[in-house]
Amino acid sequence: MNHILVTGGAGFIGSHIVASLLEAGHQVRILDVGHPAAHSGSFPAQVHGVPVVRADVRDASAVMDALEDVDAVVHQAAMVGMGVDLTDLPEYVGCNDLGTAVLLAAMARTGVPRLVLASSMVVYGEGAYTCPEHATVRPAPRTATDLGAGRFEPCCPRCSRPLTSILIEEDAPLDPRSVYAATKMAQENLSAVWARDTGGSVAALRYHNVYGPGMPRNTPYSGVAAIFRSQIAAGHVPRVMEDGQQRRDFVHVSDVARANLAALEATGSWTGLRAYNIASGRPTTVGQLASALATALHGPPPAVTGEFRLGDVRHVVASPARATADLGFTAGIGPEQGFADFAHAELRG
Repeated sequence: MNHILVTGGAGFIGSHIVASLLEAGHQVRILDVGHPAAHSGSFPAQVHGVPVVRADVRDASAVMDALEDVDAVVHQAAMVGMGVDLTDLPEYVGCNDLGTAVLLAAMARTGVPRLVLASSMVVYGEGAYTCPEHATVRPAPRTATDLGAGRFEPCCPRCSRPLTSILIEEDAPLDPRSVYAATKMAQENLSAVWARDTGGSVAALRYHNVYGPGMPRNTPYSGVAAIFRSQIAAGHVPRVMEDGQQRRDFVHVSDVARANLAALEATGSWTGLRAYNIASGRPTTVGQLASALATALHGPPPAVTGEFRLGDVRHVVASPARATADLGFTAGIGPEQGFADFAHAELRG
């Protein structure tokens, strides 16, 4: 049994991780500020019977207290999603990067040697692509002109030919294309520096599109699955951006919790940072997600709007092979079962 601090442990993913840790016999402490982007409703005093220490991860004194007698940290506390606009930038950087820096400094002072970090697939920017002439290529960010004209697919930066989306692996170059993505990459970089300087170990779990029970409802920080759920439940047509053919890997939150447990048990067997794609291995289009939820809820079929956001990328689908090989983790819930269950799952806020 280990004593584990879970930052953000009262949140959507964090609360599922707490349950998995307790079931595995670990002792858990929870630190969570109750940020309104994640907690629009009432804030819990306990999660699965564990008292919640309500404090900001940027509060060095509170973090030092929370680390007392702790063996490892599972760091989930962060602002997530695309947000509203660039006015969110200071809060993203403060919560995600300054918060992580304060946590790592306290871990260095207290000698806590193991960290499981909630990273994200957004650090890749676009996914991986091949060109029939130039093999593996990295497309440039899509332009407002192309998107407005309905040219959603990225082209080869050398010959402008259409590209084929392939699985992205952890060694791919990082190319963040949103504020949130930039902060997640900074979290990984800061954690790698901490690990080098202290001899500690970090498992950076690059979550793909997480969904499941307890997900926040329709807010600017919600995932697309919750947004569609809320639209359908309100009797509205789910609105699908672009042409609905953008591909993602939707991974169930219960699988993500199992991945954290597996990573926690593996840390300590290496030093430095290792990154892992946490994905189902079964990519789905955004349009397919909307259709599956509409069918399960007997709602109206989705409307493909052609609307777009410049910060979005086209296709990000991952190889989960490294997590399987190193951590023994393989997702157990596929899209068909997961989407059908999620259609009737309880949401928060």
